[in-house]
Amino acid sequence: MDNESREKDKNINIKEKIKELMPEEAGISNIEFEGPDVAVYVKDIAFVYNDDSLIRNISSSIKKRLIVRSDPSKLKDEDIALKKILEIVPTDAGINEDGIHFDKEFSQVYIEAMKPGLVIGKGGGTLIRIITETSWVPKVLRVPTMNSDVIKGVRGLVVKESEFRKKFLTSLGKKINQPMLKSEWVKATALGGFREVGRSCLLLETNHSKILIDCGISPEPGIKGFDNAATENKAFPYLDGANITINDLDAVVLTHAHMDHIGFVPYLFKFGYNGPVYCTPPSRDLAALSLYDYTKLVMRTGGTPLYGEKDIKNMLMHMIPRDLGEVTNITDEIKLTYHNAGHILGSATVHLHIGEGLYNIVHTGDMKYGFTRLFDQADTKYPRIDALFMESTYGGPRDMGHDRQHGEEDLMQLIKSTTDNGGKVLIPLFAIGRAQELQLVLESFMANNAHKMEVPVFLDGMILEASAIHTAYPEYLKMGLRHRILNNNSPFESEIFEIAKGERSEIVEKGPAVILASGGMMNGGTSLEYFRLLAEDPKNLLVFVGYNSAGSFGRRVQNGLKETALPGEDGKLEPMQINMQVKTMDMFSGHSNRPQLISFVEHLRPQAKKVYTMHGEESKCDDLAKTLGSRFRIEGRAPMNLDSIRFR
Repeated sequence: MDNESREKDKNINIKEKIKELMPEEAGISNIEFEGPDVAVYVKDIAFVYNDDSLIRNISSSIKKRLIVRSDPSKLKDEDIALKKILEIVPTDAGINEDGIHFDKEFSQVYIEAMKPGLVIGKGGGTLIRIITETSWVPKVLRVPTMNSDVIKGVRGLVVKESEFRKKFLTSLGKKINQPMLKSEWVKATALGGFREVGRSCLLLETNHSKILIDCGISPEPGIKGFDNAATENKAFPYLDGANITINDLDAVVLTHAHMDHIGFVPYLFKFGYNGPVYCTPPSRDLAALSLYDYTKLVMRTGGTPLYGEKDIKNMLMHMIPRDLGEVTNITDEIKLTYHNAGHILGSATVHLHIGEGLYNIVHTGDMKYGFTRLFDQADTKYPRIDALFMESTYGGPRDMGHDRQHGEEDLMQLIKSTTDNGGKVLIPLFAIGRAQELQLVLESFMANNAHKMEVPVFLDGMILEASAIHTAYPEYLKMGLRHRILNNNSPFESEIFEIAKGERSEIVEKGPAVILASGGMMNGGTSLEYFRLLAEDPKNLLVFVGYNSAGSFGRRVQNGLKETALPGEDGKLEPMQINMQVKTMDMFSGHSNRPQLISFVEHLRPQAKKVYTMHGEESKCDDLAKTLGSRFRIEGRAPMNLDSIRFR
């Protein structure tokens, strides 16, 4: 049977099953495959939504997410529907006309609200009333408690490009919903991030499917770009070594929105990729923030970005967000399920079920199996694990970690002693993740009279925008933090924080302060600008709380660099002495330390049969793989880039 016949056969079977289970009173007018989902258009949508089990039962029967929408001819006029929505939804929900957008292509209405629960109503009652009285199906979105240009931009793009999205999803749906061909083999090829940190990329192949898990760039060359072939070879994934073309790919699956995992994806679109990119909803917004910031920084420093705004928008239009725990067919034979990774907002471990029980793979991306103030620790329960790919950033024998509680107290004492002495504390941070973790620590301690300090805490770089995105997704945060945000008491908006405005030299001249600045490895960004202004004064303190890759400027400073040359305001290199104090406090990392990595494997249920280490320096990957293999009596390996592993 050829592909066209297979496609028709499976599509007919699914459609016939839906027609069989959907009561005639609903009046089915059309059934479409939208990416991994099935959309059913009906003439009497009120009938469908008055039976709260109908959609659930059909979805379970066809093993697909079912979306029921009104036939376009039955939709109320937008002006009438808008008035009706504003009448139905309680004013306390915090919606207004500017936050309501109608999308005719999908027969749905986006409703942005400060309190989405009031739009949904008890038992979904308010939503059902909107559906039955307007025929538009609402998609409720949370308004961040802080202004977010990124969220506005991404949501606006989705509505504006709905016609494109419709064509893309229906085309993809036909491709995915084919009868499964039996694969005879499964293999993975390491294309980046193996025995190194940066350019993470893994190619997973079967006879019939090819997907990438992450596709990042190396953080080491800095923001000016990649000026020679030697540097370039270490910056990007080895896609040319995989013996595939970009258009051979069926999907790209992202674990989270740090540049070493997503930074090369728009480049794929620049050179012709037009397939789906799967991620969690927060990862889509954070990816937009990171990628746009990257291009701006490169251009600001006179470099040439790998791609432009057009390529990033193209990527965003091809993104298919999936919630944690949601099972999704990404090809006709591979099912994807995201699980909490505890690393940054929206970070997820990837579970892939291949074939009808042929093989199961878990890929951790970056993960934290330990305490943070932001997130619950990484999940350890999966349906089945034949092979585990796990990060090893802090997997070396000396990466034992330190007590978090005492670490927080030590940090506050360092800050207090430095500022009491008239100095300033600079904390370079990844704007996504570590910045918010440190905000929570500072807010907690400085609100306590025992540690109260009369010094400002400045936020600079894209930290503010990243924190705003956190407030739009409280369901991904720890319960206590979630409740605070839902009750308009977001710690990210605490009075102890000040937004850095004006010239940075003015902030430096003002007196004692704490400065949280983006650019965690100090290869560029605002942290490097502050460092240039603060480094020569021994009263000042630099505190590293995150990972510095082997070739980063931050690692050189961390290792005791005493002299350097940095661009001045005129762009010319200026020699300088590094006299400020330098401390490292790795207990705040979003990565697991060695005991946590071992504990993660120990608590996996079921136990992994094989483990492959990645995302770590060579010695750490190698040592951790040997330790895990020996301790748990399983195969433990540390593959090199370009290694291929055949599983079946």
